Amino acid sequence: MKIGTDRIRQIVLSLRNFSRIEEADFKTVDIHEGIDSTLVILGHRLKAKGDFPEIKVIKDYNLLLPHAECYPGQLNQVLMNILANAIDALEESGSGKTYEQLQANPGKIRIRTSQIEADWLEIAIADNGVGMSEQIQQRIFDPFFTTKPVGKGTGMGMSISYQIITEKHGGKLKCFSAIGKGTEFVIQIPLRQQVPNLKMGH
Repeated sequence: MKIGTDRIRQIVLSLRNFSRIEEADFKTVDIHEGIDSTLVILGHRLKAKGDFPEIKVIKDYNLLLPHAECYPGQLNQVLMNILANAIDALEESGSGKTYEQLQANPGKIRIRTSQIEADWLEIAIADNGVGMSEQIQQRIFDPFFTTKPVGKGTGMGMSISYQIITEKHGGKLKCFSAIGKGTEFVIQIPLRQQVPNLKMGH
């Protein structure tokens, strides 16, 4: 019971940190806290289940990364969309393989944070899943575009993510992928928001 209540407390704290409902405006935050909260919420999807081994998460954090001005709840939503897609890609690449094959080449998600130039930060999220063709990459941020079967996914996650990063944060969201090699999404946002950016979307 103690383990259960500790886990519930951790999830509730993570949900509060993840949504930051009371913080609709931009705030100065530790980006790593947002990433970690998102991973806690997705924890059940990362664990081993049945014939599918645990998905390994490799955190390659720059611990000297300065805190950044952002809309925390919205940035966490982007992290959730990208990480959930990475898990989907790993589940897809693992289907039809034996447990031994999966253990020999386990699903991995690497999250790297870094400071680029003096005043930008970068979050790169890479998986070793199925990867995407160039045609799909070109459409990945289009509204309603989805590679998922009917009834699964709205095709809005990456389109909304793109808007949040580019319009709300004055940043960049890029996708790099190759079939069979996996996919990497790279988020770049300024550490300090410019006043004109803050007016956008209000």
